[in-house]
Amino acid sequence: MQRLKTRPQFQAALAGGTVSRTPHFALHRLKLPESSPEAKSEASGTAGESNAPLFHSLDVWLGAMVPKRWAKRAVTRNAIKRQIYAVSAQFEVRMPCAAHVVRLRSGFDRQQFISATSPMLKLAVRQELEQLFERAANKS
Repeated sequence: MQRLKTRPQFQAALAGGTVSRTPHFALHRLKLPESSPEAKSEASGTAGESNAPLFHSLDVWLGAMVPKRWAKRAVTRNAIKRQIYAVSAQFEVRMPCAAHVVRLRSGFDRQQFISATSPMLKLAVRQELEQLFERAANKS
């Protein structure tokens, strides 16, 4: 599994559309074009940018977006991102060759999950991510 690293890669994957949602997460997917010449121009972005393709290999690509708006503390954002990458590794073989972005779309209740890295929060995040990837795997 490859990781998304650049802003244009994230923007392209987000533009691909939402595949599945849970109360706190959304999974966006951009199908990667085949290796035809027209497809290479689609994957490279707009004509004004460099000719290097955004996604250099036909593989499963994944990125995680955890905005400060929904997870104020850095320790919480990092813990959620680690969970995203760990759960996605379990579903890698079931995911199509495409660019995926998991986006946190609402915050977890700070009254219920007081500690930023509590076992309860980790379990809640893991269960919701498993639902998210299971729904997406069934749609592919």
